[in-house]
Amino acid sequence: MKTYLKLFAVAFFWGGTFVAGRFLAGQAQPVSAAFFRFAIASVLLLLVVRLREGGLPRLDLRQAVAVSALGLTGIFAYNLFFFNGLTLIGAGRAALIIALNPVAITLCSALVYKEVLPLSRIIGIPISVLGAMVVITRGHPAMIFSGGVGRGELLMSGCVLSWTLYSIIGKTAMRGLSPLAAVCWSSLTGTLFLLVPALIYGSLPEALTFSWSVWASIGYLGLFGTVIGFLWYFEGIQKIGPSRAAVFINFVPVNGVLLGTLLLGESLNLSLLAGGGLVVCGAYLANAPKPLFWRNH
Repeated sequence: MKTYLKLFAVAFFWGGTFVAGRFLAGQAQPVSAAFFRFAIASVLLLLVVRLREGGLPRLDLRQAVAVSALGLTGIFAYNLFFFNGLTLIGAGRAALIIALNPVAITLCSALVYKEVLPLSRIIGIPISVLGAMVVITRGHPAMIFSGGVGRGELLMSGCVLSWTLYSIIGKTAMRGLSPLAAVCWSSLTGTLFLLVPALIYGSLPEALTFSWSVWASIGYLGLFGTVIGFLWYFEGIQKIGPSRAAVFINFVPVNGVLLGTLLLGESLNLSLLAGGGLVVCGAYLANAPKPLFWRNH
């Protein structure tokens, strides 16, 4: 029960990251927001790992490659897609596109780890994909074939790919590593990757101009969206597996839409509500803890 409560809290924290990221749009360069988010998170994670585990363990070659891949996918690529996408589309719409994560993780888990797909998942996956297409194309799915999808929606789709790779690699990376050590190492490597574009785009001088509200948003992203969120998510993957842990990501778009409406005044239209409903329902079917549509023999 404790694991499930933590995963539900993670969904709430991650729903809030869309609001924080949208607020930062126009206040800070996307690469600056990404770099300082993980610079703060890395410092906090180093303190936590020192207190809880006595320090970071040394990595063998396999682990070093794995955590570097985590940093490249879940930190570097995901956050550049995330912050650039939020400069172009609202928090609620972005959150609903990210809701494709559980479906993508389920499919990759089936391919990589040979997980069996029951009928409920086979039905749920296309429903969720259809819902995402409704959200992405603003109620006109045929636009997907005519180049009518915006750059913001495409960038958020890049987040889905990045996070799917991160989740699948994470299971391998945790062999011989605690969830905390895996998160800390991935944050450190991701921060190093982000340092290069941060230096190129002048993020360090820009930081001197940030207001307290900008730093508060970055701090929220670093503490709740990264340190606590990533640690509890990794613990969930370790204890109940990537597919079942991904079920709780279904709550992220719901929280993102609600918080975007309440805090940013974003509007709710029919395509957003209908597509979001299909995404969440399909993702639930695709990741039901106990397969639906089964019979006793």
